[in-house]
Amino acid sequence: MHRRTLLPLLAASALPTAALRANSPWTPDRPIRLIAPFAAGGAADIIARIVAEELSPLLGQLVVVENRTGAGGAVGTEFVVRARPDGHTLLMASQATHGIVPVIARLAFDPATDTTPIANVAGVPAVLVVNNELPARSFPEFASLLRARPGQLSYGSAGIGSSTHMTMALLLHKAGLDAVHVPYRGTALAMPDLIAGRLAAMTDTITSGLPFIRDGRVRALGVSTARRLAVLPDVPALAEFVPGYEVLNWYGLSGPAGLPAPVVATIHAAVQTLLARPAFRERLAAQGMEPLAMSSADYAAYIARDRAQWAELVRATGIRAE
Repeated sequence: MHRRTLLPLLAASALPTAALRANSPWTPDRPIRLIAPFAAGGAADIIARIVAEELSPLLGQLVVVENRTGAGGAVGTEFVVRARPDGHTLLMASQATHGIVPVIARLAFDPATDTTPIANVAGVPAVLVVNNELPARSFPEFASLLRARPGQLSYGSAGIGSSTHMTMALLLHKAGLDAVHVPYRGTALAMPDLIAGRLAAMTDTITSGLPFIRDGRVRALGVSTARRLAVLPDVPALAEFVPGYEVLNWYGLSGPAGLPAPVVATIHAAVQTLLARPAFRERLAAQGMEPLAMSSADYAAYIARDRAQWAELVRATGIRAE
């Protein structure tokens, strides 16, 4: 393409972004730090980097991802809690940081009151997988096996209080089943034991588990969403067998408490612009993620409902962080 043809096209493509910035009630005046409270390579880090790359041109400033790990996401969350509420320090919040950790561990802060919800971005479904040699080709058969051998079959997770632990614990609790929990330092370490038969089952994120399902190394019995997933159309939703069971490991943007309304409005609008773009939705889908577009108020309510679910589970089971 000739340069004199390309330049007008590039200028035209920049118009919506420029218009968005011009009409925003707040404009950042320096780079924005997006804190990912988990290690590089995980789902939180992956989505943080996708969001940072796509948000930068919309906000007119570089959005830089910074990994601050530890304590199930509490270290990175507290860093944002203590930051100045001016919109230049944000958190990639999640089910772990706002739903699970606050109800299983003692924290020096409370994400419910010490952070400002801005915008939900995406959710990652979980999938129940079992060893191929296990004589269970459906969830009802798996449930029957657990009832016949109470306390004998084991399941792996990414550690006590991790989303993979709590997702499975909630399923067992709602179904009235019992199995032995074996915590690992990540599901990547648990998967070889599941494949080898040293574990019977595990719930893993679609992002992590799908490659093992597709190449036949483990068997999928159900997904954690209320409906079946397009990527696994033949795998039923666990809610078909356990009414009321639904888990989505969500990821969204939050900031320190007291974040001014213009800042929230600007960042929220930018995220909604992203979620409306087919190319952005395709990037999420490639990671097994589903877009979650909602208002800031609905996002806050979503967080509260998610936390209530885990608090109820903790009360019923006594699960606590080590």
